[in-house]
Amino acid sequence: MALLKNVAKVCKSKNAGPFELTIDVVFEDADTYRRVAATGVLGPTLFARLYNVPEEHVLFTPYDAAFAFKATLPRLVAAGDFGDTDVYGCQQHAPLLDVDLPI
Repeated sequence: MALLKNVAKVCKSKNAGPFELTIDVVFEDADTYRRVAATGVLGPTLFARLYNVPEEHVLFTPYDAAFAFKATLPRLVAAGDFGDTDVYGCQQHAPLLDVDLPI
């Protein structure tokens, strides 16, 4: 088992417009990327659970050439709206860091 924060080269989030958030997880090499992909842990189900959104609202895309995964999902509060705690969406990747991967 390994925590995502210990195997990912990059894990970051940012706004994809005021109503959506995008999260990128990038790995150092093809072997690590393939081992993580083979677990099936990183996917729409995980993002839906961690971010409290319906699974069908998660656009999840693996990018084999970049050894990366991208998830785009709706923000629960629009960027800059009352109650928003992260106007740029740059700290929303944190729930992923402690995801345990069976690799």
